[in-house]
Amino acid sequence: MDGVSTTQPAPIAFLKGHGTENDFVIVPDPDNALDIPAALVARLCDRRAGIGGDGLLHIVRSAAHPEARSMADEAEWFMDYRNADGSIAEMCGNGVRVFARYLQRAGHAAVGDLAVATRGGVKQVHIAKGTDATNGEITVRMGRAVLPEETVTVTVGERAWPTRNVNMGNPHAIAFVEDLDHAGDLHAEPSHVPAAVYPDGVNIEFVVDRGERHVAMRVHERGSGETRSCGTGACAVAVAAARRDGLDPAITRTPVAYIVDLPGGRLVITEHPDGEIDMTGPAVIVAEGHIEPLLLAHSETSAG
Repeated sequence: MDGVSTTQPAPIAFLKGHGTENDFVIVPDPDNALDIPAALVARLCDRRAGIGGDGLLHIVRSAAHPEARSMADEAEWFMDYRNADGSIAEMCGNGVRVFARYLQRAGHAAVGDLAVATRGGVKQVHIAKGTDATNGEITVRMGRAVLPEETVTVTVGERAWPTRNVNMGNPHAIAFVEDLDHAGDLHAEPSHVPAAVYPDGVNIEFVVDRGERHVAMRVHERGSGETRSCGTGACAVAVAAARRDGLDPAITRTPVAYIVDLPGGRLVITEHPDGEIDMTGPAVIVAEGHIEPLLLAHSETSAG
């Protein structure tokens, strides 16, 4: 056995959580001591060969991460978010809620206000008091919407709808329809013209009314197909519904709130007179454990 290394990677602790069924693998790493290459992220997020998730939340102290040190005075914790394919992303609204829930569960945050550093800047979060220590809803300030004038017509089968163009840092085309089934299976991106309005692709939301300031939606996320929940999409839908209903908080000087039902659950979206948008919803930790060293070794081999 001389000259043969028998050293195996140490197990890595993980948790699993979701926000309106947008689910994440959570890896606590306060000192940024772990190397988490894209291949490992993809392996962990694999729903058949790994833990399964829409993304990975790498939890690091801001002062320990080179991308977040400049934000350390504002936010102690940095959400190093990765997409399920291992690519790096700036932000994830549902992910921030789950990130905050983990911090609360671990004793790093309490009920009340919390700042979270992300690649999209510092996000303000509020953890509401619940009936036990970790079940109050969580609100994330999502920023302001931009409403470009250019728009597209979306077509599914023989039906076509005009859309509202809303940008939440990513592009959304919102179609108000009579029945959510009219959106079809959403496996493929619905056709939209003129394509030049969204040269980098677009998230397409189909929306029906459920009551006063209450809508339901389905969404085709660019590059992903239909998803159970989309936080920025819910914000865009609420803004589009408010403008359709003749409500603009900048004019009325009164906040406007809409209930938005998604396949994975319910979010409440509130737009304030200054344009800032709050997203409120659940965040749940469902499991915790350790990642097997063999999985880590397999990912290292694949990466090499």
